[in-house]
Amino acid sequence: KDWDMGHKGWSSKTAGPAIGPYRQATEAGGFVFLSGQLALDEEGNLLQGSVADQTRKVLERAQSLLKEGGLALRDVVKATVFLTDLKTFPEMNAVYAEFFPKDPPARSTIQVAGLPKGGAVEIELLARRAGS
Repeated sequence: KDWDMGHKGWSSKTAGPAIGPYRQATEAGGFVFLSGQLALDEEGNLLQGSVADQTRKVLERAQSLLKEGGLALRDVVKATVFLTDLKTFPEMNAVYAEFFPKDPPARSTIQVAGLPKGGAVEIELLARRAGS
């Protein structure tokens, strides 16, 4: 049954498919919540590459989801980064800074034991729609 929870959700073909029963993006009360994004291609395959390569792909996917909802990275107010190895933090951070060069959002970075599909980095974002 489809329950009306007072929120809407969407996905983006550019971002590739969700890998489970969840919305890639959902909006409620003027806030947009992006599910954790992995470095997946449009078919859902994990990008094999460095943490920098994976971070770039993750943020490109997130950017496409925001764009699909009429938002941009400048609307992001909070990011949560999951890394399988905190030793790769500098590599992730350098790419992250390219996407948020001015007025970056608040951020937490957490080391985890593993990520879906064997990813090295996953990032979830919280954005606020202007005027909300």
